[in-house]
Amino acid sequence: MIMKNKILACLFSITLLLGISSCTDLLELEPLDKTSAEDLLASTKGLKTLMATLYNSIPMEDFSFYPADGGFNKYGWGGGLQSTFRLPMYTDEATASAGSGVGPVVFSYWPYSEIRQTNKFFESLEKVKADLNETTYKQLKSEAHFIRAYIYFGLAKRYGGVPLIDKVLDGEYVAGSGNEGLYIPRSTEKETWNFILKELDLAIENMPVVSDAAERKYRATKWAALALKSRVALHAASVAKYWNHAPLSGDAVSSNLAKMDAADATAFYQQCIDASTQLIENGGFSLYKPHPADRTEAAKNFQNLFLTSNEEIIFVKAYLDGTSVPNQGHSWDIYYNPSQTSPGFHKWGRYSPTLDLADVFEDYSDNGKGESAKIVTRTDGNEDYIYTDPNRIDLSLPFKQYDDPMEPFLNKDARFQASIIFPGATWKNTKIVIQGGMIKSNGKVVAYATDSETKNGVTYYTYGAEGAAEFSGFYKMGSSDDANYTCSGFLIRKYLQEGKTVMGVSNSSTTPFIDFRLAEIFLNYAEAVAESGQGDAAKAKGYLNALRKRAGHQDEISLTLANVLKERKVELAFEGFRYWDLMRRREFHTLFAGTRRTALVPMVDLRGDVPKYIFVRANNYYDEFANGRTFPADNGYYQSIPGRNTNNLIENPGH
Repeated sequence: MIMKNKILACLFSITLLLGISSCTDLLELEPLDKTSAEDLLASTKGLKTLMATLYNSIPMEDFSFYPADGGFNKYGWGGGLQSTFRLPMYTDEATASAGSGVGPVVFSYWPYSEIRQTNKFFESLEKVKADLNETTYKQLKSEAHFIRAYIYFGLAKRYGGVPLIDKVLDGEYVAGSGNEGLYIPRSTEKETWNFILKELDLAIENMPVVSDAAERKYRATKWAALALKSRVALHAASVAKYWNHAPLSGDAVSSNLAKMDAADATAFYQQCIDASTQLIENGGFSLYKPHPADRTEAAKNFQNLFLTSNEEIIFVKAYLDGTSVPNQGHSWDIYYNPSQTSPGFHKWGRYSPTLDLADVFEDYSDNGKGESAKIVTRTDGNEDYIYTDPNRIDLSLPFKQYDDPMEPFLNKDARFQASIIFPGATWKNTKIVIQGGMIKSNGKVVAYATDSETKNGVTYYTYGAEGAAEFSGFYKMGSSDDANYTCSGFLIRKYLQEGKTVMGVSNSSTTPFIDFRLAEIFLNYAEAVAESGQGDAAKAKGYLNALRKRAGHQDEISLTLANVLKERKVELAFEGFRYWDLMRRREFHTLFAGTRRTALVPMVDLRGDVPKYIFVRANNYYDEFANGRTFPADNGYYQSIPGRNTNNLIENPGH
């Protein structure tokens, strides 16, 4: 797949390396796949064109990755409502405001044309080696190893063992094309993971060690390769350790094509530890503003981490404004701003973080345990109840009454404040109104329906305000085309640009996407140590607590697997990790077995002299309507192999 419609920030590496005047020039280059590679590599223009095409093959799950639309490299509104869906919406982190199911996300990613193109680059690079200086030659070769490793990682985490092709085959081989004369069988899953890690070792060997802080974020350097190795090795280790937790069988299992052994985990965990250590200790990166003065500053710092260029970022993708440069930019601010601050596009407020996730965040009791603190809705401490329908709440129960809808959230972890817009929060100088019902003076409960009551000369409304542009929650649920309001009681804040006005036009957002940052590497190291007993436990504990102290906590918690995984949920929320964490640890099918994700429904209570607010825990509207969500344990962890009618490859379990 050769494309010119997507610019990676790492393309700046080519600009810096080759002296290209601008990335806009690069965008104007047509793919030259029919021109001989020798001719391409013999000229500066050809060299940058071919390398740019390779970078476009990286399967980065960024702002332009729409899983429900079929995968990578999708732009514009072409997928309709599905274009607003994100990977976290198929987990317990969030759901689409119009409703979404859970994993597995199934789409065809079978990039053997990109692999062939990368192999062709390697072959052609050797032919013109004499015309390049050694630094340029090593740089290009290392970048190609990094890209090929990233592509195979995208394959391995979806299919297990795949055909490993590291050279240009005679003819126009593309796996699944029916060219049986060039048939390449699947390698085992273990061989595939080892191949990816070897590719990264080859990349690391000659990648540049860039000292300029800005430059190293926008190019594939040694540090980006080490970060990818840390991520890959942890994934492989988890699959090995937990493979038996799912009931998988079939020819692919008996042939070890979709199978790992627990004994293999040790070596993979060690590779994760080694790569993480090398990056942490030698990369020169540091946490962004690790010592806040207070919780308020901690929240503001964490919000800005994703909006500014800073010392925590290892590898990032940048965007141009799609309103001025065709097929660029993304639509995060367009789709996900609250209704009250919508920039004017016809879809907004489409991201609904779950109560399940909100409950995971700590408060600031800081007792050394690091326990999650559920949002308080009752005075008896019972927060395990859930209503299927908030219209049917039992008013005799001791619901806690609040004077202001934002009170339950004020003591929550700074990362909650920075990542989630909650009822009563201020966003763009606007108090965000999220309300799903009311209790009338006579005790009648009205939820998810338009109603009002006037009390002491003031009119109160079910949704918190009269006009649809004056509130941001629970309206139009069940009408997918108009479901522009949270269905969970929360909206996303992470990545949204609070201080910038964005046009109400598709692809007009330019917030960079952080692919790798130091916090992930801290957590990868800590998890690998906690799981394997290898590495330095004291350092792992230090990394874990450094993240909490950056969030304003004063205590220290112990290094346990439970603490690491909880910290991973809150630190990396909405960044795309949760889906793959559930996949690699084989937890999806136990978490989702007829499961309903949950919502927090604020209601104004008019029974007393002074109106109060209560909060009701309820099943998500769409999950309840679907009678729960279930993950298929027998075939969900591996996708079906594409093109089996022609490629003769052994099928994956359950397909």
